[in-house]
This record gives sequence, structure tokens and C-alpha cells, in this order.
Amino acid sequence: MAGAATLAACAPKTDLTGARTVDQVAPTTAPGEAAAPTPAPPVVPGQTDELGDPLTSFENVTNYNNFYEFSTNKEAVAGKAADFVASPWHVAVTGKVRNPGTYEIDSILAKYAQEERIYRLRCVEGWSMVIPWQGFPLAALLRDAEPTAEAKYVRFETVYDPEQMPGQNSPFFPWPYVEGLRLDEAMNDLALLATGLYGETLLPQNGSPIRLVVPWKYGFKSIKSIVKIELVDYMPESLWMAAAPNEYGFYANVNPEVDHPRWSQATERRIGDGGRRPTLMFNGYGEQVASLYSGMDLAANY
Repeated sequence: MAGAATLAACAPKTDLTGARTVDQVAPTTAPGEAAAPTPAPPVVPGQTDELGDPLTSFENVTNYNNFYEFSTNKEAVAGKAADFVASPWHVAVTGKVRNPGTYEIDSILAKYAQEERIYRLRCVEGWSMVIPWQGFPLAALLRDAEPTAEAKYVRFETVYDPEQMPGQNSPFFPWPYVEGLRLDEAMNDLALLATGLYGETLLPQNGSPIRLVVPWKYGFKSIKSIVKIELVDYMPESLWMAAAPNEYGFYANVNPEVDHPRWSQATERRIGDGGRRPTLMFNGYGEQVASLYSGMDLAANY
């Protein structure tokens, strides 16, 4: 990527009712023009994660993005996503639940109080960031859906819209993007449905209007621009499992002791910093999540 885990990684809850929306801060551009840089919101001086690491800059967080639906070039995603229209937007909650439904994004925002959580993001490629997200626990939505006894996993699906997402015209991936969690992972309080970052409404390149954030797992597990959340009785096959099963497994827990077939995972590069740093087991969230994997071989269950 239990429900009562201590939130050592969380900043104090923040009232976001006064947060500016993207429409209020993003400059308008004519079709085909390059988007002007989004102004950075004010930063709380000295704000860090619980390990004392400073936040990655707003500029880096919003201009260095893995989002293959738009581009495989990290620095090109923001420009290609600038005109992405995420309104109206609906999220379907279906499958083995007692209360299925389809919800408009504004009703989700109204129902679930938004809070700020500072999480580390560790990409499987060996780089990392520290990001102040806004959102709410995935567990809150799942509890309201009331999973049945047959529900064992949660399957997530990204919007499929090749006209707006040119990368989805690529034949190399089985679109739409799909990800999954075991139900107990999804119910862990660290698992977040994010709707903003840095006090701003989530920008398209970061997965607007709603995305998953699972901080103890590699970043590709944190699926963006979600339109479907389905409770199922089988382990979902994610896009990366289908595309490269020898390299990407279901669990994708950050683990410095299990290398990617093509590179070491022992160290990482923090974006905006020089040099490399040791990778932390479970990205430093072991106290909250290690019990989910008690007795499992984490090399076999990669």
C-alpha cells in the first residue's frame, strides 16, 4: 500500500475550509499553449515529517511526476495534464458491500473531513519525496460501504479517457490503470484517499481529483484519478503485475533487503537533495504496518 494504528507520520489535523481551489490559483492558458507554472502556496516554516526531514518543494512535487497516462517523461506530465477536466467526477463503490453507490466528488469532500498528513513517498525507481497531503482515511469510506464477509481485497481503477490522457493510447500497457490492496491493508489508518497537497486542491499531474496514498508501499501502488473502488474476493491483478510480472508483485512493500531485478533498493535519492540515503523498511512505517505481514516471506511476496 490495523485500523487503530498510531499515526506517527501524521501532522496535526488541519481545517482546509479556507484552502484555495485550483481554479483560483491556476493561470488560464489557451489550448495548445504551455501552462504557466502554478504559484507555490505558502509553506509553514520548519515543517517536517516525523523523522525531521523537510518537505519536498511544491515545485518538485508538482513537476516531477510518474503518470504514464499523460507521459513517460516525468517532467512533461504537468504540461500534458494542464487541461485535464476533472469535473464532473464520480467514484463508484461496488462489489461485495452492503451499501454500494456512486458518489460525486463534492459529496465525498462534504462527507469526509479533510486533514493534513505528511508522508514520505518512495518510488520503486529509487527516488523519494516528503509530501504534505490533504485527504481522509480510506477506511472511513470502506466502513460506510460495509464490506461483506466475502470481501478480501479492494480493487481500484483509474479513469479511462484517452482523449484527455494521451498516454492511454500506448499499446504497451493494459489500460485502464488498476491497483489493489488486501482489505486489512486498506483498513489500516495510514491508507489515505488524498484530495489535495500543500493546502491546495490536487492538481491533475498529482492525480486529481482523488487518489490513493499508501506510504509504506512503492509509489506505483498509490493509484491516481480513481473512478472505481470495488470490494472483491480475489487478489486483483494490477497494471504493473500484468505488464511485468517478473518485476512487480502485488504487495510492493518498500524493502531495502529485496532488490528490483534491475537495481538495488538499499538506498534512495531524495528529490531536491544531493547524494543518497538508506531506504527504510516499510518506508519507516513499520510500527504501524509490520504486523500486517507477520509470518510472510517478503521476498516471495514482493
